[in-house]
Amino acid sequence: QQNIKLSPISPIQSMLATTIVITAVLSDHNSLFLITYRLILVSLVLICYSHTWNKELKRSPLSIVTALVDKIDMRKNIIYPDCDIKFTGHVTWVGKTSIEAKMHMSQYHDGAYTDVLDATFVMVARDPENKRAAFINPLKLESPEEDAIFQQGEINKTRRVELSTASLLKVAPTAEERTLIHNLFLNTLDTRTVSFRSRILPPNSVWMEDAKMKGLEICHPQERNIFNRIFGGFLMRKAYELGWANACAFAGCRPTLVAVDDIVFRKPVEIGSLLLLSSQVCYTEGMHIQVRVHTEVLDPLTRQHSTTNVFHFTFRVEKDIPAIVPQSYGESMLYLDGKRHFDETMRSQG
Repeated sequence: QQNIKLSPISPIQSMLATTIVITAVLSDHNSLFLITYRLILVSLVLICYSHTWNKELKRSPLSIVTALVDKIDMRKNIIYPDCDIKFTGHVTWVGKTSIEAKMHMSQYHDGAYTDVLDATFVMVARDPENKRAAFINPLKLESPEEDAIFQQGEINKTRRVELSTASLLKVAPTAEERTLIHNLFLNTLDTRTVSFRSRILPPNSVWMEDAKMKGLEICHPQERNIFNRIFGGFLMRKAYELGWANACAFAGCRPTLVAVDDIVFRKPVEIGSLLLLSSQVCYTEGMHIQVRVHTEVLDPLTRQHSTTNVFHFTFRVEKDIPAIVPQSYGESMLYLDGKRHFDETMRSQG
């Protein structure tokens, strides 16, 4: 608690008081990327600022930054470029220094609004003066429905902690996962030789090494946010475009987005940075493709690489696709990590 400064606290807010509705019109097809990522992120930050609004100061005393994208679930494959869209969102859970907010997007078509996507983000509060963590005013629950929504936020928090604890970067795979990887390894051995080094690709399969794509972005100042860093929505858009292109090249057809999950903003990206993006198809099942996009900043003076984000996208195509096969132990961990994210997405969508 020594690192947390007690800023002027706004009064306790009800869940209903933080609800906002935004209606927008898409002008052209290129606006779809802008709407899907940029406006969702801006709207969720606006919701959090509404929660921390102080009437006496006539502003929020805190700075709100995006900590992670918990989940974006697509409910509809087609977003029409010439129809109105509506965003409805509110704060669903509040901790000491963090806020969970949800956003629902719908579009008016054929005389009615239909569901397009649901997004869940986690924001954190910072003191504007010293950039340290700051306390957030509590959330007032006024109905059994709001209490249930808040309890779901507690469950989401526990799930995020468990997933972080069980990360393959920290602990070994489970016994079931180890068996799966060993079976994949056995399926690639050349039965004509008695050697663990002689590997062959099974039918209708692709080596993981051959299912990647890379890109580079120079971060220009027009993409900055209010903190003079590169806006998170821009990073999400570029990661999505590379991940989509990778899935498209792998499947040989145009994929549709099913879900985005577990995007952690590990480090801000400064203006003028050289942003390296690396996309990898890490898991496939049926008609689904799981893609992982890793972004890092290259310092040209020291030649050091610093990870800024890791994105996870689930795509779907209208045909069966080849199986992805890892060769090294590192690729096997990518395979298992992709399978975990895919299974979680399928569970969340019922």
